[in-house]
Amino acid sequence: MNSLSNQIQFTPEKCKQIALARLDLIRKWQEFRRKAVNKLQADYNFVKLHNCSNSYLFTILGKISRGSLHRWKTMLDGTEDYTRLIPNYKYVSVNEYRTCLTDEEIKIFMGLLLHTNRICIGKAIALTKYKLKEQGQSFIPADITFRRYAKWFKDNNYDKWVLARDGEKALSDKVEPYIKRDASLLDVGDILVADGHKLAFQVINPFTGKPCRATLVGFLDWKSTALVGYEIMLEENIQCIASALRNAIINLDMIPKIVYQDNGRAFRAKYFTDDKGFGELGFYGLYAKLGIETVFAKPYNARAKVIERFFKEFQEGFEKLMPSYVGSSIFNKPAYLKRNEKFHKTLHQDYVPTIEETIKMIDMWLKFKNSQPCTNAPNMTIAEVLESRKKQNIDINMLDDLMLATEVKTIQRNGIRFLNCDYFDERLYGLRGKVLVKYNLFDLTSVKVFTPKGEYLCTAERVTETHPMAKILGTVEDLEDYKQKIQKQQKLRRKTINSVKQYLSNEEVKVIEQKMDEPKEGEFKLRSNSLQTLFKNNSEKYEYLIKHDPSNIWIAEFKNTREYKLLYE
Repeated sequence: MNSLSNQIQFTPEKCKQIALARLDLIRKWQEFRRKAVNKLQADYNFVKLHNCSNSYLFTILGKISRGSLHRWKTMLDGTEDYTRLIPNYKYVSVNEYRTCLTDEEIKIFMGLLLHTNRICIGKAIALTKYKLKEQGQSFIPADITFRRYAKWFKDNNYDKWVLARDGEKALSDKVEPYIKRDASLLDVGDILVADGHKLAFQVINPFTGKPCRATLVGFLDWKSTALVGYEIMLEENIQCIASALRNAIINLDMIPKIVYQDNGRAFRAKYFTDDKGFGELGFYGLYAKLGIETVFAKPYNARAKVIERFFKEFQEGFEKLMPSYVGSSIFNKPAYLKRNEKFHKTLHQDYVPTIEETIKMIDMWLKFKNSQPCTNAPNMTIAEVLESRKKQNIDINMLDDLMLATEVKTIQRNGIRFLNCDYFDERLYGLRGKVLVKYNLFDLTSVKVFTPKGEYLCTAERVTETHPMAKILGTVEDLEDYKQKIQKQQKLRRKTINSVKQYLSNEEVKVIEQKMDEPKEGEFKLRSNSLQTLFKNNSEKYEYLIKHDPSNIWIAEFKNTREYKLLYE
């Protein structure tokens, strides 16, 4: 019984089909033969009928002879055991191959074919045949013989083929089995996956004003597959990674339990010239302060990067729609960047977006992306899964350590000059020297200012420009803005004078006070023999004169001005 089961188990399927077809044909022949008087003539007639038919048995067995029928009958020996009719073909297992190539020919051929430089099959065949001729071998196998052996070897030894020609990473990515992870067991915000992506389109660098390819460092929520936080990195700046995490925490309004990212050293070296790992950059301390566990994936393990699928969709659905798209490599750059493509160059729009415009467009695309079905939650969109999170009411000031990289700036009379804008706060008034500025490209209306030692100074607001003739040509808002700035100047001036008085004698103080009484721009005085009043603007002067001196000529003149009409009519 054991020998029979082993025979059936190791018999090729084609041989089994042939044996069963032979048994069926023998039974039909014997039935046909019993009805005939002349048995010999019946045999010839049956063979002729079979060889001329298009039956299923003919497609398997092909043409037969009378001798084949009698031989098969003898092999059965009165039994119905089809295994007796199995062809005695010489076949080999998947680990063997029947070929006319000698061991020496196979050794030479496979030595070339499994070379680390990935020599193509045709070139390996040509070199093998040349070497055999040089060795004086008279019979040289045909090219098809080598090709068939190469195909068999690749099909039955694919792991060896990939490892020898492409390396261990290709073996891990293409051959080794992978583990399927059940993301439905997670909650939103449990794990954020971090990675970076070199943008395939150009943006305007606000520091230089020139087009460049920036890097998007993003954090993806594993459960909802939504990009919950990202940062645009223009230059080598390690804090961009921390800033992207900061944006993710603010958008989620919760602190994740785990941040899962590529190997620390590889993630660092992927985007920066220095290849120090995260353990040497203080990121462990930043994450641990927030109670976040840091987990690093195995180096060069593409299967661990669940964010790679998002970046592929981002490139196909967003980057290729940008007018400044330049491609991610030389192989997929658009036609207008290639030589002699005059037609495409005339069609191309030379528009390069700014960082602010890029962020707005990315947010619009993310809104579309989050409206798509979520792969980890059936019958729900990505946005719906994301909204199911439990918010924690995070204090943004607690995340200052995760802000974008610090810039060193010098305090000037208008505050801090940064990205062609002035940022000012009263606490910067009277200071000179170097300060540290922390900023976020997502919100440039203000920057945080620190001393060189890291002590917090203030949050400086961006200074807006004033209408050149707000009183006459401007709107009410322009005039009010002008008044506010004049009052701020006077306040700071008085602050300085009061401070200086402490260091001067009484006579010097009197001189300063006399100079203070002189009218300045935006100030108005009403003088009389017994009373001297200082007004901050025309409105205060008008209100005062209506109450105390309604017959004053200045009132009639002021009523004819545009300022009066804007304020009172």
